[in-house]
Amino acid sequence: MINRQSSGVFVIAATPFADNGSLDLESTDRLVDFYLGCGVTGMTVLGIMGEAPKLSQDEATTFARRVLDRIAGRVPVVVGVSAGGLDPVRALSHEVMDKGAAGVMVAPPAGLGPEDRVKGYFAQVCKALGPDVPLCLQDYPQANGVKISVETILDLTTEEPQSVMLKHEDWPGLDKLSRVRAGSGKADVPRLSILTGNSALFLSEEMARGADGAMTGFAYPEMMVEVVNLARSDRDRAEDIFDAYLPLVRYEQQLGLGLAIRKETLRRRGAIASARVRAPPTMTNSPASSCGSKSASGNSGRESPGPTRRRRSAELPAGISEDQKRGRAGA
Repeated sequence: MINRQSSGVFVIAATPFADNGSLDLESTDRLVDFYLGCGVTGMTVLGIMGEAPKLSQDEATTFARRVLDRIAGRVPVVVGVSAGGLDPVRALSHEVMDKGAAGVMVAPPAGLGPEDRVKGYFAQVCKALGPDVPLCLQDYPQANGVKISVETILDLTTEEPQSVMLKHEDWPGLDKLSRVRAGSGKADVPRLSILTGNSALFLSEEMARGADGAMTGFAYPEMMVEVVNLARSDRDRAEDIFDAYLPLVRYEQQLGLGLAIRKETLRRRGAIASARVRAPPTMTNSPASSCGSKSASGNSGRESPGPTRRRRSAELPAGISEDQKRGRAGA
Protein backbone atom coordinates (compact mmCIF):
# COMPACT_ATOMS: atom_id res chain seq x y z
CA MET A 1 0.00 0.00 0.00
CA ILE A 2 1.11 3.57 -0.55
CA ASN A 3 1.98 5.36 2.66
CA ARG A 4 3.46 8.56 4.04
CA GLN A 5 6.98 7.41 3.14
CA SER A 6 6.24 6.44 -0.48
CA SER A 7 8.85 7.74 -2.90
CA GLY A 8 10.33 7.23 -6.35
CA VAL A 9 8.70 7.42 -9.77
CA PHE A 10 5.04 6.43 -10.12
CA VAL A 11 4.66 6.79 -13.86
CA ILE A 12 1.28 7.97 -15.13
CA ALA A 13 0.34 5.33 -17.66
CA ALA A 14 -1.05 6.23 -21.05
CA THR A 15 -4.20 4.36 -22.06
CA PRO A 16 -3.50 2.56 -25.36
CA PHE A 17 -6.20 2.56 -28.02
CA ALA A 18 -6.34 0.72 -31.31
CA ASP A 19 -6.64 2.76 -34.50
CA ASN A 20 -10.42 2.23 -34.36
CA GLY A 21 -10.57 3.83 -30.90
CA SER A 22 -11.18 0.69 -28.84
CA LEU A 23 -9.05 -0.29 -25.85
CA ASP A 24 -5.86 -2.06 -26.95
CA LEU A 25 -5.23 -4.60 -24.20
CA GLU A 26 -2.25 -6.21 -25.94
CA SER A 27 -0.53 -2.83 -26.04
CA THR A 28 -1.50 -2.38 -22.40
CA ASP A 29 0.57 -5.45 -21.51
CA ARG A 30 3.45 -4.19 -23.63
CA LEU A 31 3.27 -0.74 -22.04
CA VAL A 32 3.36 -2.18 -18.52
CA ASP A 33 6.45 -4.21 -19.43
CA PHE A 34 8.05 -1.11 -20.95
CA TYR A 35 7.49 0.96 -17.80
CA LEU A 36 8.82 -1.80 -15.57
CA GLY A 37 11.87 -2.10 -17.79
CA CYS A 38 12.54 1.60 -17.24
CA GLY A 39 12.84 0.97 -13.52
CA VAL A 40 9.76 2.78 -12.23
CA THR A 41 8.86 2.45 -8.56
CA GLY A 42 5.13 2.31 -9.21
CA MET A 43 2.40 3.12 -11.70
CA THR A 44 -0.67 5.32 -11.72
CA VAL A 45 -3.53 4.56 -14.11
CA LEU A 46 -6.67 6.45 -15.09
CA GLY A 47 -5.15 9.88 -14.66
CA ILE A 48 -6.13 12.93 -16.70
CA MET A 49 -3.36 12.32 -19.23
CA GLY A 50 -4.42 8.68 -19.17
CA GLU A 51 -7.68 9.91 -20.76
CA ALA A 52 -9.75 8.61 -17.86
CA PRO A 53 -12.61 11.07 -18.51
CA LYS A 54 -12.96 9.60 -22.01
CA LEU A 55 -13.53 6.04 -20.78
CA SER A 56 -16.79 4.40 -19.84
CA GLN A 57 -17.03 2.89 -16.37
CA ASP A 58 -16.69 -0.59 -17.87
CA GLU A 59 -13.64 0.44 -19.89
CA ALA A 60 -11.99 2.04 -16.86
CA THR A 61 -12.52 -1.13 -14.84
CA THR A 62 -11.28 -3.36 -17.67
CA PHE A 63 -8.14 -1.30 -18.18
CA ALA A 64 -7.30 -1.08 -14.47
CA ARG A 65 -7.80 -4.83 -14.07
CA ARG A 66 -5.54 -5.57 -17.02
CA VAL A 67 -2.74 -3.40 -15.63
CA LEU A 68 -3.06 -4.92 -12.16
CA ASP A 69 -3.05 -8.44 -13.59
CA ARG A 70 0.04 -7.72 -15.68
CA ILE A 71 1.96 -6.11 -12.83
CA ALA A 72 0.98 -8.91 -10.45
CA GLY A 73 2.22 -7.09 -7.36
CA ARG A 74 5.69 -6.27 -8.68
CA VAL A 75 5.21 -2.53 -8.03
CA PRO A 76 2.41 -0.58 -6.32
CA VAL A 77 -0.38 0.73 -8.54
CA VAL A 78 -2.42 3.84 -7.76
CA VAL A 79 -5.73 4.14 -9.61
CA GLY A 80 -7.40 7.46 -10.41
CA VAL A 81 -11.04 7.28 -9.36
CA SER A 82 -12.13 10.92 -9.61
CA ALA A 83 -15.76 11.38 -10.59
CA GLY A 84 -18.61 13.82 -10.22
CA GLY A 85 -20.33 11.82 -7.48
CA LEU A 86 -19.35 9.66 -4.55
CA ASP A 87 -21.05 6.48 -5.82
CA PRO A 88 -18.76 5.97 -8.85
CA VAL A 89 -15.73 6.93 -6.73
CA ARG A 90 -16.67 4.30 -4.16
CA ALA A 91 -17.52 1.62 -6.73
CA LEU A 92 -14.31 1.89 -8.76
CA SER A 93 -12.16 2.22 -5.63
CA HIS A 94 -13.49 -0.97 -4.09
CA GLU A 95 -13.21 -2.78 -7.43
CA VAL A 96 -9.52 -1.95 -7.92
CA MET A 97 -8.54 -2.38 -4.28
CA ASP A 98 -10.00 -5.87 -4.37
CA LYS A 99 -7.80 -6.55 -7.42
CA GLY A 100 -4.62 -5.43 -5.66
CA ALA A 101 -4.31 -1.66 -6.11
CA ALA A 102 -2.07 0.11 -3.59
CA GLY A 103 -4.30 3.16 -3.26
CA VAL A 104 -6.52 5.56 -5.15
CA MET A 105 -6.09 9.11 -6.42
CA VAL A 106 -8.88 11.67 -6.16
CA ALA A 107 -9.11 15.25 -7.40
CA PRO A 108 -11.84 17.65 -6.29
CA PRO A 109 -14.71 18.12 -8.77
CA ALA A 110 -14.49 21.17 -11.01
CA GLY A 111 -15.96 24.32 -9.53
CA LEU A 112 -16.16 22.93 -6.01
CA GLY A 113 -15.92 26.39 -4.50
CA PRO A 114 -14.56 27.65 -1.15
CA GLU A 115 -11.96 25.60 0.67
CA ASP A 116 -14.29 24.57 3.46
CA ARG A 117 -16.21 22.70 0.77
CA VAL A 118 -12.97 21.09 -0.43
CA LYS A 119 -12.31 19.80 3.07
CA GLY A 120 -15.90 18.64 3.38
CA TYR A 121 -15.72 16.83 0.06
CA PHE A 122 -12.60 14.88 0.98
CA ALA A 123 -14.05 14.03 4.37
CA GLN A 124 -17.00 12.49 2.50
CA VAL A 125 -14.66 10.67 0.11
CA CYS A 126 -12.65 9.15 2.96
CA LYS A 127 -15.83 8.04 4.72
CA ALA A 128 -17.13 6.46 1.51
CA LEU A 129 -13.87 4.62 0.84
CA GLY A 130 -13.39 3.34 4.35
CA PRO A 131 -10.25 3.59 6.50
CA ASP A 132 -8.31 0.85 4.72
CA VAL A 133 -8.04 2.64 1.35
CA PRO A 134 -4.97 4.92 1.14
CA LEU A 135 -5.68 8.21 -0.63
CA CYS A 136 -3.53 10.32 -2.93
CA LEU A 137 -4.87 13.88 -3.14
CA GLN A 138 -4.44 15.36 -6.63
CA ASP A 139 -3.85 19.11 -6.52
CA TYR A 140 -4.22 20.18 -10.16
CA PRO A 141 -6.05 23.52 -10.38
CA GLN A 142 -5.11 23.98 -14.04
CA ALA A 143 -7.50 21.12 -14.85
CA ASN A 144 -10.40 21.67 -12.46
CA GLY A 145 -10.12 25.29 -11.34
CA VAL A 146 -10.02 24.32 -7.66
CA LYS A 147 -7.26 25.99 -5.66
CA ILE A 148 -6.23 24.10 -2.53
CA SER A 149 -4.15 26.04 -0.03
CA VAL A 150 -1.19 24.71 1.90
CA GLU A 151 -3.23 24.99 5.07
CA THR A 152 -6.05 22.86 3.65
CA ILE A 153 -3.62 20.19 2.43
CA LEU A 154 -2.03 19.99 5.88
CA ASP A 155 -5.43 19.96 7.58
CA LEU A 156 -6.61 17.10 5.37
CA THR A 157 -3.57 14.92 6.02
CA THR A 158 -4.00 15.55 9.75
CA GLU A 159 -7.76 15.05 9.98
CA GLU A 160 -8.00 12.17 7.47
CA PRO A 161 -5.40 9.51 8.39
CA GLN A 162 -5.76 7.74 5.05
CA SER A 163 -4.73 10.90 3.16
CA VAL A 164 -1.09 9.87 2.87
CA MET A 165 0.10 11.24 -0.47
CA LEU A 166 -0.08 14.49 -2.43
CA LYS A 167 0.22 14.68 -6.19
CA HIS A 168 1.46 18.23 -6.46
CA GLU A 169 0.74 19.91 -9.81
CA ASP A 170 -0.12 23.49 -8.92
CA TRP A 171 1.77 25.86 -11.20
CA PRO A 172 3.75 27.92 -10.32
CA GLY A 173 4.15 25.71 -7.31
CA LEU A 174 7.72 25.53 -6.03
CA ASP A 175 7.03 27.78 -3.05
CA LYS A 176 3.87 25.81 -2.27
CA LEU A 177 5.84 22.57 -2.39
CA SER A 178 8.42 23.95 0.04
CA ARG A 179 5.70 25.07 2.44
CA VAL A 180 3.89 21.72 2.39
CA ARG A 181 7.15 19.89 3.03
CA ALA A 182 8.10 22.27 5.84
CA GLY A 183 4.67 21.96 7.44
CA SER A 184 4.32 18.18 7.39
CA GLY A 185 6.14 15.69 9.55
CA LYS A 186 6.43 18.14 12.41
CA ALA A 187 4.53 18.75 15.64
CA ASP A 188 1.03 17.32 15.28
CA VAL A 189 1.01 17.20 11.45
CA PRO A 190 2.00 13.77 10.08
CA ARG A 191 4.45 13.40 7.24
CA LEU A 192 2.96 13.54 3.75
CA SER A 193 4.44 11.81 0.72
CA ILE A 194 4.78 14.38 -2.10
CA LEU A 195 5.05 13.29 -5.73
CA THR A 196 5.06 15.89 -8.49
CA GLY A 197 3.47 16.03 -11.92
CA ASN A 198 3.38 18.56 -14.77
CA SER A 199 5.27 16.22 -17.12
CA ALA A 200 8.43 16.51 -14.99
CA LEU A 201 9.00 20.04 -16.29
CA PHE A 202 10.41 21.16 -12.93
CA LEU A 203 11.52 17.80 -11.53
CA SER A 204 15.08 18.80 -10.71
CA GLU A 205 13.96 21.88 -8.78
CA GLU A 206 11.13 19.98 -7.10
CA MET A 207 13.48 17.33 -5.76
CA ALA A 208 15.66 20.09 -4.32
CA ARG A 209 12.57 21.49 -2.57
CA GLY A 210 11.81 18.23 -0.81
CA ALA A 211 9.63 16.22 -3.19
CA ASP A 212 9.75 12.45 -2.70
CA GLY A 213 9.61 11.73 -6.41
CA ALA A 214 7.49 12.09 -9.52
CA MET A 215 4.03 11.01 -10.60
CA THR A 216 3.79 11.94 -14.24
CA GLY A 217 3.84 10.31 -17.65
CA PHE A 218 6.83 11.69 -19.57
CA ALA A 219 7.61 9.26 -22.38
CA TYR A 220 11.19 8.70 -21.16
CA PRO A 221 10.52 7.53 -17.60
CA GLU A 222 14.10 6.29 -17.24
CA MET A 223 15.18 9.94 -17.06
CA MET A 224 12.87 10.55 -14.12
CA VAL A 225 14.11 7.40 -12.40
CA GLU A 226 17.73 8.52 -12.66
CA VAL A 227 17.03 12.10 -11.58
CA VAL A 228 15.05 10.98 -8.53
CA ASN A 229 17.63 8.36 -7.57
CA LEU A 230 20.52 10.82 -7.87
CA ALA A 231 18.80 13.88 -6.40
CA ARG A 232 20.02 13.27 -2.85
CA SER A 233 23.49 11.91 -3.60
CA ASP A 234 24.72 13.69 -6.75
CA ARG A 235 22.58 16.69 -7.60
CA ASP A 236 24.93 17.99 -10.31
CA ARG A 237 24.76 14.71 -12.21
CA ALA A 238 20.99 14.58 -11.73
CA GLU A 239 20.67 18.06 -13.22
CA ASP A 240 22.92 17.15 -16.16
CA ILE A 241 20.70 14.19 -17.00
CA PHE A 242 17.56 16.29 -16.58
CA ASP A 243 18.96 19.04 -18.81
CA ALA A 244 19.79 16.54 -21.56
CA TYR A 245 16.12 15.57 -21.79
CA LEU A 246 14.64 19.02 -21.14
CA PRO A 247 14.00 19.90 -24.82
CA LEU A 248 11.78 16.82 -25.17
CA VAL A 249 10.11 17.49 -21.81
CA ARG A 250 9.20 20.97 -23.09
CA TYR A 251 8.14 19.61 -26.47
CA GLU A 252 5.75 17.20 -24.78
CA GLN A 253 4.31 19.98 -22.61
CA GLN A 254 2.68 21.90 -25.48
CA LEU A 255 -0.89 22.90 -24.75
CA GLY A 256 -3.34 20.77 -26.72
CA LEU A 257 -0.63 18.63 -28.31
CA GLY A 258 1.18 17.13 -25.35
CA LEU A 259 -0.74 13.87 -25.08
CA ALA A 260 -0.54 13.22 -28.82
CA ILE A 261 3.22 13.82 -28.71
CA ARG A 262 3.62 11.55 -25.70
CA LYS A 263 1.69 8.72 -27.32
CA GLU A 264 3.55 9.07 -30.60
CA THR A 265 6.85 8.92 -28.75
CA LEU A 266 5.71 5.80 -26.91
CA ARG A 267 4.69 4.27 -30.24
CA ARG A 268 8.08 5.00 -31.75
CA ARG A 269 9.74 3.45 -28.73
CA GLY A 270 7.73 0.28 -29.32
CA ALA A 271 5.65 0.57 -26.15
CA ILE A 272 2.25 0.83 -27.88
CA ALA A 273 0.96 -0.06 -31.33
CA SER A 274 -1.00 3.13 -32.06
CA ALA A 275 -0.74 6.77 -31.01
CA ARG A 276 -4.52 7.15 -31.18
CA VAL A 277 -5.97 9.84 -28.87
CA ARG A 278 -9.69 9.76 -28.18
CA ALA A 279 -12.09 12.62 -28.86
CA PRO A 280 -12.52 15.38 -27.96
CA PRO A 281 -9.65 15.96 -30.34
CA THR A 282 -6.51 17.87 -29.57
CA MET A 283 -5.32 20.76 -31.72
CA THR A 284 -4.30 18.36 -34.49
CA ASN A 285 -6.31 15.74 -36.34
CA SER A 286 -3.46 13.26 -36.29
CA PRO A 287 -1.22 12.46 -33.33
CA ALA A 288 1.57 11.60 -35.72
CA SER A 289 1.33 14.91 -37.55
CA SER A 290 2.02 16.82 -34.35
CA CYS A 291 5.49 15.29 -34.35
CA GLY A 292 6.06 15.80 -38.05
CA SER A 293 6.05 12.05 -38.60
CA LYS A 294 4.61 9.56 -40.99
CA SER A 295 1.88 7.16 -39.98
CA ALA A 296 2.68 3.97 -38.12
CA SER A 297 2.29 1.96 -41.30
CA GLY A 298 4.64 4.18 -43.29
CA ASN A 299 7.41 4.73 -40.77
CA SER A 300 10.01 2.33 -39.51
CA GLY A 301 9.66 3.83 -36.03
CA ARG A 302 13.35 4.70 -35.80
CA GLU A 303 13.14 8.48 -36.15
CA SER A 304 12.88 10.67 -33.08
CA PRO A 305 10.23 13.39 -32.85
CA GLY A 306 10.85 17.11 -32.65
CA PRO A 307 13.90 18.63 -31.02
CA THR A 308 15.65 15.34 -30.28
CA ARG A 309 16.42 15.01 -33.99
CA ARG A 310 18.49 18.18 -33.81
CA ARG A 311 20.39 16.78 -30.82
CA ARG A 312 21.33 13.39 -32.20
CA SER A 313 25.02 14.18 -32.39
CA ALA A 314 25.13 15.91 -29.01
CA GLU A 315 27.08 14.12 -26.32
CA LEU A 316 24.90 13.21 -23.36
CA PRO A 317 26.17 13.59 -19.80
CA ALA A 318 28.12 10.82 -18.15
CA GLY A 319 25.87 8.35 -16.40
CA ILE A 320 23.38 7.90 -19.22
CA SER A 321 23.52 4.37 -20.54
CA GLU A 322 24.05 3.41 -24.16
CA ASP A 323 20.46 2.11 -24.26
CA GLN A 324 19.21 5.51 -23.15
CA LYS A 325 21.33 7.27 -25.76
CA ARG A 326 19.71 5.10 -28.41
CA GLY A 327 16.32 5.76 -26.81
CA ARG A 328 16.74 9.53 -27.15
CA ALA A 329 17.60 8.99 -30.79
CA GLY A 330 14.27 7.29 -31.39
CA ALA A 331 14.46 3.81 -29.88
